[in-house]
Amino acid sequence: MSAGQYDVEGARPRGGRMPRRERRAQLLESALGVFVAQGYHAAAMDDIAERAGVSKPVLYQHFPGKLDLYLALLDVSCDAIIDNCRRALESTQDNKQRVAATIDVFYEYVAQDTGAFRLVFESDLTNEPAVRSHVDRVTAECATLIAEVIHDDTGLPDEASRLLAVSLVGMAQVSARFWLTEAGGIAQNDAAALVAGLAWRGIRGYPKTDEH
Repeated sequence: MSAGQYDVEGARPRGGRMPRRERRAQLLESALGVFVAQGYHAAAMDDIAERAGVSKPVLYQHFPGKLDLYLALLDVSCDAIIDNCRRALESTQDNKQRVAATIDVFYEYVAQDTGAFRLVFESDLTNEPAVRSHVDRVTAECATLIAEVIHDDTGLPDEASRLLAVSLVGMAQVSARFWLTEAGGIAQNDAAALVAGLAWRGIRGYPKTDEH
């Protein structure tokens, strides 16, 4: 969308009716910008409606409250990370490349211009149980996918495979956030490759055979 389609500070001009699905996507996009810029507590539904170029009643037709809107955004973000993790694991049968592809998922996510990762990994609402469960779902579901690969490849028990998988997910997301804020002098691909190399050197110590 061109810059000319927005009013001052990213607000959209008020327009005509829009299909419900398209309107919902527009509202989520506008809400993302407000939540990332202001945080949950400082963000107001008025700000989101203004940015979207709609009235507050229209916004409330789609989302009964600010928390509902925030949770809907979290659903979109969490689903994207989990789906990308699944695709990374399915993209190859080479486990070294799988590790690298999975690490890349988190680096690609934090590098997005939208700043959506802040809702998932740096939310100011993590004490809210519904938000916490959404955030925990990213680690849990990505780890489940990775644990299946580890178990199949190494023969380790399920609990051990899951512990290693959670460790890989934690390494990926924490290092990606650190890279974005503290190590930006390293190119994204180089940073992801460094961490993937560290992860691979560790996980390759648990093979069934010498082939991996």
